[in-house]
Amino acid sequence: MEKDSTSAVGADALAIPLLTPYQMGKFHLSHRYVVYCPFCRTPSSESSDMDATLVLSLRTIWVLLLFGCWVCVRIVLAPLTRQRSYGYVPQPHAILYYSQRTTKGGLLIAEATAVSDTAQGYKDAPGIWTEEQVEAWKPIVDAVHAKGGIFFCQIWHVGRVSNAGFQPHGQAPISCTDKPLIRRSNGGDVNRFTPPRRLRTEEIPQIVNDFRIAAKNAIEAGFDGVEIHGAHGFLIEQFMKDQVNDRTDQYGGSQENRCRFGLEIVEAVSNEIGADRVGIRLSPFAPYNQCSDSKPEALGLYMAESLNRYGIAYCHVVEPGQKTGGEQLLSVLPMRKAFNGSFMTSGGFDREGGNRALAENRADLVAYGRWFLANPDLPRRFELNVPLNQYDTSTFYTPDPVIGYTDYPFFV
Repeated sequence: MEKDSTSAVGADALAIPLLTPYQMGKFHLSHRYVVYCPFCRTPSSESSDMDATLVLSLRTIWVLLLFGCWVCVRIVLAPLTRQRSYGYVPQPHAILYYSQRTTKGGLLIAEATAVSDTAQGYKDAPGIWTEEQVEAWKPIVDAVHAKGGIFFCQIWHVGRVSNAGFQPHGQAPISCTDKPLIRRSNGGDVNRFTPPRRLRTEEIPQIVNDFRIAAKNAIEAGFDGVEIHGAHGFLIEQFMKDQVNDRTDQYGGSQENRCRFGLEIVEAVSNEIGADRVGIRLSPFAPYNQCSDSKPEALGLYMAESLNRYGIAYCHVVEPGQKTGGEQLLSVLPMRKAFNGSFMTSGGFDREGGNRALAENRADLVAYGRWFLANPDLPRRFELNVPLNQYDTSTFYTPDPVIGYTDYPFFV
């Protein structure tokens, strides 16, 4: 796959890296549409199976080829937990929320979505394991497709980042370990995490199968693909990192064994829906949810190299932190160089930071979370270089279907 398709383009097209062309694989979408760039004078041709970049006039946003269809920008909507799916069922107000943030041809990644009834740990986060949930997702996906967007569903299992109040029959959460978390949970009626139950070796294939079924359900709901959530201290990362995983079977001990669970999920999901429809998110450098590793660079590099066996569409990596003086502690570059597919990065970027990440070849795509949450027209604002709405953290996880959700203004 090409990692740099910016050659032989007009000078004005290269105004900022976030708005330059990029080709990411070949992909037959589950929908067909004619797409055009909202900042340009003329529409593009039909999206399917086109294989060239299109030079556009004046302000010149380049239309990009992603998954075999035209994509306007390298700016991706990152998966954002919003806790407004009452009873774990996506709600009609999500139709407007995602539609607002859709750019024709742009890539959106839906909020983390549970693969089973044991996968939950956040109040009113969505699922995709029941027929009701699948049906509820369909009009949301349709709204994104109606505006020409590409929509992936992030599928997850929280593992020990849960408590008995979220689990069927009040049982303990499951994990690779029985070591508990000690900090407070995110919402819900129970104040603290319940100590997890260590999965038996023979139970692990069922969890892998839950991810496979969730991916199948996502395609049934109309999604173009799935992003496997292997980051932020949730179940897959609990297995990966040596400060949490204390198993002595084939899923513990060595780096290869600790990564086995996540890679089995990648293989199962790829076999079910096709590798071109699959991405994965990783955060080897971050200690989210008390989940850290003694050799994060080696862990990240091993995963990047191992993922090449499956030919998935992209690897989405959370950037490591910064020292006080601005010096980077660790780098995603070894992972970026090792992974053969398209490389996406995220981690609190602004316009300048995203452009720098692309200019320095640290990534092909940049995912934006909080800034996209507060600016539904973020690609246009970046293109015009105009001020951004400030986000309100107090409304990130509140249940209101409008306030802090769909009431952020567009730039006029």
